[in-house]
Amino acid sequence: MLDVHRLRVFRSVVASGSIQAAATNLGYTPSAVSQHVTALQRETGLALISRVGRGIEPTAAGRALAVEIDGVLSRLGEVESVVGDLRAGRTGALSIAYFASVGSAWMPTVVATMMREFPAVRLDLALREDVPTDPAERPDLQIAVEQGAIHRPGLVVQHLLDDPYVAVLPVGHPSAGRSEIDLVELAADRWVDNDFARGWCRRNLVEACHAAGFSPPFHVEAHDYPTAMAFVAAGIGLTVLPQLGARQLPDGVVAVPVVSPTPVRSIFALVRDGVADTPAVRTVLAELVRLGSRAAAAPAPAGSGATLAGAR
Repeated sequence: MLDVHRLRVFRSVVASGSIQAAATNLGYTPSAVSQHVTALQRETGLALISRVGRGIEPTAAGRALAVEIDGVLSRLGEVESVVGDLRAGRTGALSIAYFASVGSAWMPTVVATMMREFPAVRLDLALREDVPTDPAERPDLQIAVEQGAIHRPGLVVQHLLDDPYVAVLPVGHPSAGRSEIDLVELAADRWVDNDFARGWCRRNLVEACHAAGFSPPFHVEAHDYPTAMAFVAAGIGLTVLPQLGARQLPDGVVAVPVVSPTPVRSIFALVRDGVADTPAVRTVLAELVRLGSRAAAAPAPAGSGATLAGAR
């Protein structure tokens, strides 16, 4: 069993660049630091540092071990945080990952509910578009966009919403007053791209356009939905995005549902098996299901500056 304290000392030596510097940073004598490194080399059976002139540098094995130590110390820090929570009477933490449009539409309500019902639980929130393949990297709960049903080992999956796309148009656009518009009717317009990361939501839209017989004529690229809608309000073009992303329209634009075909993104909550039955997770999941149901029942925003119902 490797000594964690020696791992910390060795990592300091690598980061500091010398025994002397590490000793200064740690508040030890150089002799004590050297003894810890020598003991670690003996424990591992590896040459971890080599002499270079009057100084030292890590060997290839030493550099590889230093990388692994980072992960060990990070995980140890998480454990120490849990211990601190328990010692202070807190009940632990809940990690939640979400994507941007859900962050603005749903997360304020979710967090407010948690603070009211579980004030002692620390929330660790992260903006994340992809679902980690490594189980060790998964948050306790993640709100994610997926195509079709999801079946993943180690996860409880809850469908939240099928989110259809809408065209966000300037109020002066010829189709601004319609109840719906065929996607192909937008083929001659200037389009504002709204997903520079080229994620699944964008690919879903592009595939729908291809199904309608054209490629979306993007003229301007925006990095997110609010910026894209601001470009529309400025008369630069139109943009097509999921209805939840058009929850808050700027002045001067309207949102019209697109059909033939209607692109749809499916939103799911992915919960780790080990925490699925905890009261905090059950509360978050119930709130997300409620918000998803409200969003599904809400009409598309139909007027200048209108607010999409379904989130508060």
